[in-house]
Amino acid sequence: QVQLVESGGGLVQAGTSLRLSCAASGRTLSRYFMGWFRQAPGKEREFVASITRYDGSTYYGDSVKGRFTISRDNAKNTVYLQMNSLKPEDTAVYYCAACLSCSSSSSYYKPSYDYWGQGTQVTVSS
Repeated sequence: QVQLVESGGGLVQAGTSLRLSCAASGRTLSRYFMGWFRQAPGKEREFVASITRYDGSTYYGDSVKGRFTISRDNAKNTVYLQMNSLKPEDTAVYYCAACLSCSSSSSYYKPSYDYWGQGTQVTVSS
């Protein structure tokens, strides 16, 4: 069992940056492929980014590619999402998730993940 807690969300203006954190407890995070998803009101939860367990390979959804960066610090049991050049359409609740058996391809899909955080709200004003 692993518990995930996101932090760092807030209200910001378009064009600025935020960094989200996801702290894990209960199990060492290095066992897990990690992902970030987001859900806007009335929309499906969508894939944002994922990162492999050790070699740091990363994958991104098309809407955030080039603006967002996922990273991890296994020693701190924490995963980050650096969000730059934020747009109003980035407004959503952001969730981190942990996957024990993901591959690079399956990491794009919600059902692949075993554990989820409670989410943190990001609101981008125009």
